[in-house]
Amino acid sequence: MNYIDHINTILKPQITEKEVVLDLFAGCGGLSLGFEAAGYKTIGFEMEIAASETYKKNLVGECHAIKLDLSFEYPKADIIIGGPPCQPFSVGGNQKGIEDARDGFPLFIDAVQKLKPKVFMFENVRGLLYSNKWYFEIVIKELQKLGYFIDYKLLNAVNFGVPQNRERLFVIGHRSRFDFPKHNPNKVTVGEAIGDTMHTTPPESKFFTASMDTYVAKYEKASSCVNPRDLYPTKPARTLTCRNLAGATGDMQRVRLEDGRRRRLLHNEAARLQSFPDWFEFVGNETQRFNQIGNAVPPLLAYQIALALKECYQREDQFSPEEILEKKIQANNMLTLF
Repeated sequence: MNYIDHINTILKPQITEKEVVLDLFAGCGGLSLGFEAAGYKTIGFEMEIAASETYKKNLVGECHAIKLDLSFEYPKADIIIGGPPCQPFSVGGNQKGIEDARDGFPLFIDAVQKLKPKVFMFENVRGLLYSNKWYFEIVIKELQKLGYFIDYKLLNAVNFGVPQNRERLFVIGHRSRFDFPKHNPNKVTVGEAIGDTMHTTPPESKFFTASMDTYVAKYEKASSCVNPRDLYPTKPARTLTCRNLAGATGDMQRVRLEDGRRRRLLHNEAARLQSFPDWFEFVGNETQRFNQIGNAVPPLLAYQIALALKECYQREDQFSPEEILEKKIQANNMLTLF
């Protein structure tokens, strides 16, 4: 089965489980789509109106467009997932960390403390393991105090069938054993994802002007770029971000047409490179839709994480918080992987 047929077939909500998944900072529902395809009904919370509307338009679960705070009482849920806002720790942000009001980790920890799920998962920027590892350690210790084993790993979406190099940190809390999904040695290319459209020029196409081409050439020279940063049909894409999808920047995601012109990516092309199926519809203006796509967790990767989390959830050998503390003391190996 080719890539397009695969995502259109696999990534469909099909609720088979009685457990409910709470998705915090849900965006347009990339994570939730993966979990609903794995059988779980979801409840999302996302303060951006357009993203919340996209979630509700496509998923079985409801999505509440509200801003969370530490006094919020969550609906009952068995699993918590989410992507706490990463601006305080992203390379493009001001790196204020815990002092930044946009930090979503206190809210995520609060939800875990209140609901006491059997398992939880959050994803975030790779910088948490490096320049901001001090804060990551604080977060992990707080979650361990609540009685959970913590496993974490940097995952590149390209190793899980997504036609894009996109590395993110995934953190799992549980009371049993968790196994991350296995890598797929076959890399999906841009051509397999958007080969049917990347050389077309539909009415909504936007082309680079001569001045933009000049700007890009200067940008690539200044950044010592060996090959132009166009999308190549024989390779996976570079990381899709809000900035290089919605903004007119030197590293904007684009395709080079057979006549030499460069065309900005179409929304449906960006969505496919993120592994959103063709039936998934985005709500909002042009920039809002690109931002939703750029911010999302690739649903195909989310689906594989969901299946692994389901196995962990269903295991019978669940330990109590006291047993976990004892095992942690015996192992004495916290945060030794990086």
